Amino acid sequence: MKPAYHHQDVEKTAQAYWETNKTFKVADHVEGKQNYYCLSMFPYPSGRLHMGHVRNYTIGDVMSRYMTMKGFNVLQPMGWDAFGMPAENAAIDNKVSPYQWTQKNMTYMKNQLKLLGFGFDWDREIATCEPDYYRWEQWFFTKLYEKGIIYRKNGIVNWDPIDQTVLANEQVIDGKGWRSGAEVERREIPMYYFRITDYADELLEDLDTLTDWPLQVKIMQKNWIGKSQGMEIGFPYEDGTVRVFTTRPDTLMGASYVAVAPEHAIAQKAAANNPELQAFIEECKKGGTNEADIATQEKKGMATGAFVTHPITGDQLPVWVANYVIITYGEGAVMAVPAHDERDFEFATKYGLPIKPVIANDAEDQSYTTWQEAYAEHGSLINSGEFNGLGFEEATQAIAKFLEAKDLGFIKTQYRLRDWGISRQRYWGCPIPIIHCECCGDVPVPEKDLPVVLPNDLIPDGSGNPLHKNEAFLNVDCPKCGKAARRETDTMDTFMDSSWYYARFASHDCNTAMLDERAEQWLPVDQYIGGIEHAILHLLYSRFFHKLMRDEGLLGDPAKAPKEPFKALLTQGMVISPSFYRHASTGYTWYNLDDVTPVVKDGETTYILNADGQPVIYGGVQKMSKSKNNGVDPEFIINEYGADTARLFMMFSAPPEQSLEWSVSGVEGAQRFLKRLWTFGFEFKDSLSEKVEYDPADKASKDIRRVVHEELKKALFDYDRYQYNTVISACMKMLNALGELGDTEAAKYVRNEGFSIMLRLLYPIIPHVTHEIWSNVFEGKIETAEIPTVDESVLVRDEINYVIQVNGKLRGEFVIAASASKEEIEAMALTNEAAQRHLEGLNIMKVIVVPKKLVNIVAK
Repeated sequence: MKPAYHHQDVEKTAQAYWETNKTFKVADHVEGKQNYYCLSMFPYPSGRLHMGHVRNYTIGDVMSRYMTMKGFNVLQPMGWDAFGMPAENAAIDNKVSPYQWTQKNMTYMKNQLKLLGFGFDWDREIATCEPDYYRWEQWFFTKLYEKGIIYRKNGIVNWDPIDQTVLANEQVIDGKGWRSGAEVERREIPMYYFRITDYADELLEDLDTLTDWPLQVKIMQKNWIGKSQGMEIGFPYEDGTVRVFTTRPDTLMGASYVAVAPEHAIAQKAAANNPELQAFIEECKKGGTNEADIATQEKKGMATGAFVTHPITGDQLPVWVANYVIITYGEGAVMAVPAHDERDFEFATKYGLPIKPVIANDAEDQSYTTWQEAYAEHGSLINSGEFNGLGFEEATQAIAKFLEAKDLGFIKTQYRLRDWGISRQRYWGCPIPIIHCECCGDVPVPEKDLPVVLPNDLIPDGSGNPLHKNEAFLNVDCPKCGKAARRETDTMDTFMDSSWYYARFASHDCNTAMLDERAEQWLPVDQYIGGIEHAILHLLYSRFFHKLMRDEGLLGDPAKAPKEPFKALLTQGMVISPSFYRHASTGYTWYNLDDVTPVVKDGETTYILNADGQPVIYGGVQKMSKSKNNGVDPEFIINEYGADTARLFMMFSAPPEQSLEWSVSGVEGAQRFLKRLWTFGFEFKDSLSEKVEYDPADKASKDIRRVVHEELKKALFDYDRYQYNTVISACMKMLNALGELGDTEAAKYVRNEGFSIMLRLLYPIIPHVTHEIWSNVFEGKIETAEIPTVDESVLVRDEINYVIQVNGKLRGEFVIAASASKEEIEAMALTNEAAQRHLEGLNIMKVIVVPKKLVNIVAK
């Protein structure tokens, strides 16, 4: 053991030991040990880790090592979410195949993860872009397609006419494709869908069983599923009936028009002979399908000339095409009640449509200039004929009864959740295993022909899916009739890949089935860790996929299989850091903290760019990102300070669920502690290995031993609630206390025991340095050591320190034997010199003793 701490040597030695001894390779069953599955969300292989990765995986690694020390058989795997548009765009920019780009990135990032000392079982590594993984995704697709859980229909998508691809809502910026800059169109194309709505109730109800999930995540999922009670109401017209869903059937008598989506049949028929309406419909199709954007955009519409019949009054209501109505919501039509809906009020005011209040409010007249003046919550009906005076519930039931008799309405439960469209018109994804035959229709690829292998040597050029031009992939014989047919060129949503990877880790090398009996041994995941940004889609789809696998018998007996994939969930906070910018012709130019110097003058701080000496604008503390240029390269931190320093800083600076602000001084402080720890180990390495007897008569050593066990008790409590910052604080207090020990035999015993306890507590957090110190001062390896336990007898005090209060104010303190009676404690307090000074001239009314804490003397 060298006198000085050199992180490069220490970390290289520890990592070589782990690699050689396969320390983190886990068996599926170990006699006498309970399995524990700790999983962090796997990364997209972008090329380099960022500090968010470092924090996420450090949290998971700390949990895994801690649970191993507690005696569990711990699985902590790692893999790659390797398909998706980012790799395809990078391939276009770099003129290489996405496969080549992705493989290079995975190799580099894997090395970075190893440099950080994460204890992953790399023998279980999976990559979603490899055929031995997506083969089973395709197999599962065919089974669900045959059962009707997956179906094909036309759907409305965001279409980029330049890139010739569908864009996700977040890829549409101000109505334009994020990469091409082209005006995005709403296009109707055939797509494959999962019937996730069939599981809506179960997905909603089972949220209540997830007691170890953050409440915020459960609320977000509940709102996304969006279960609502209402009524489906029919408005007859010459070609049939327009059906709408409303959660406010009590306002039906206030409906003054019906608004339909641009794609609705009424709109299309009306536009056939109306060029102006046709132009308006085409305008509505531009700008994407994002519900949030549609809700906040300017409300525009045009009358179709068609009318529907009000189902109660028989009045003729005009039908308008409106840009705020989405064809995928219900049947693409809404009942407009301007007096009681902000959106309808804005539209009606703009186009001069009637506004009829039907819920009593406090307005003195019938003229309204704002929606708020007209609006009323649930209340008594007015202007509603025979339904006047009824409240919400009574009106709903009465109107339902009236409409049911005419077959024009019924009570209905509806969900915000829509069936999951998984088709993506891009190349770099899992091929959809369907063959299109002119004679047989859509034919699933037979199991013997799986996987449908994605050609990995194609180089996309941005002009659409290269699979369309690849004859070797496209042309195939129909499995049913043998005639010439073509493959489906759409690929699957990458959320498909990430929805079941957690289960595949348990059966990583099974080549005969999607999952085997080992999935039953490991699932559900005991602890899942990832960002709050995945609260809805990834976590919801994973829950859905789990239920599908359960129902297919892939997790054993469906009646006994776990209902949910993840028992506990931790959503770690963001890593944030200062940001700096200047205005530029293209928007903003952002500068890294390392390129800026703070200058304090007259109490105010300005920031100067080192390159030109001119000021920059402080943009506040924001999430680290490439776009804000406020990130820190983990590899620089590893090289400059060490992986253990990075890990210690990440765990000490904030609890896992809170945001962590990056601080160079904090990193330097973490490294100083590691140096102190190393120096202590080196200074006492010879005596630490000595076998000595403990003498409880040595009071000074006994007091320090009690401090060690008190801090140990706190640390173990905090480990179990993931408060690693206070675990580290406890260890720092231990090190300070151990530094006060003398050279007696008892001191050596306490130093030996205390340092052993502290190293074991710190090992999950800073494994390299604790591995090396332990190897030099104690027997065996720390990786096989057990977590320390508290000796409760050590916590028993011979003496108690009491504080004295006079009329609630602190006036003194004293030490007394722990066995002292209440009377002895009172007498000691009353005779205390400091207390007597403050009692002079006062009559003592009462003496209150709080055992083991304080004595309060009440006097007048």
